[in-house]
Amino acid sequence: MYKKKDPVTRLCTSDVDNIWVRGRNLCDDLMGKMSFGEFVVFHFLGKDATSLQKAVVDGVLVCIMEHGLTPSAIASRVTYLGAPESLQGAVASGLLGAGSRFVGTADQAAELLKKIVNKPSEERKKEAMDIASQFNASGKFLPGFGHPIHINGDPRVKRLESIARSAGAKGEFLDAMYLLGDAIKEVSQKNIVINVNATIGAVLLEADMPPSIARGFNLIARCAGLVGHILEEQTEPAGYQIWKMVDEAIPYIE
Repeated sequence: MYKKKDPVTRLCTSDVDNIWVRGRNLCDDLMGKMSFGEFVVFHFLGKDATSLQKAVVDGVLVCIMEHGLTPSAIASRVTYLGAPESLQGAVASGLLGAGSRFVGTADQAAELLKKIVNKPSEERKKEAMDIASQFNASGKFLPGFGHPIHINGDPRVKRLESIARSAGAKGEFLDAMYLLGDAIKEVSQKNIVINVNATIGAVLLEADMPPSIARGFNLIARCAGLVGHILEEQTEPAGYQIWKMVDEAIPYIE
């Protein structure tokens, strides 16, 4: 018998004939009636996605799904080379590399933007400067800022911002993103650009998605991208060549 203090789940259950998700029948109420992005929001929050949430989640999933032969894609391809019987292992190896340097900084960026927006409007610029100064002084990367390739600006930033604003985003978190971007340039005296992870954090906050799971959207999207890399690896294998290039490029010394 259930007691009030016992753990429960409100996500999903099933019986012989049905699967229930958040109180709705999967086959009758959800399949064919919700897009994947809408279902993600419904599953996470337990309510239908707003038009802003639909636009933001779809935009995020598309913009972060693929970015070429990144460390995560290389890890997946080389793992598949060694264990072609384990598709899930190859995908998992790529996802494990999503963190504070690649793919996975949207949650950290969101928390910083939330700190700025929690201040009165007249104090937000100072808060952004304080945050940028702290990171600069510590020599740490500011989550969501800087990019090894898009040194003139991440092309996904403006497009994702446009999608969110067009769908009704108020813009407070996006504005905070630019305040922080200006601040890090000022304190570092370097052209540190805003990257898409800061924008992902901002638009998810605009859409009332919990910042603690912002990285989760990156992982959902990148998972699909890695499956695409493995599919290509099956017909256009690059894993062996990657291994060979590394072996030749990194000398052994005593």
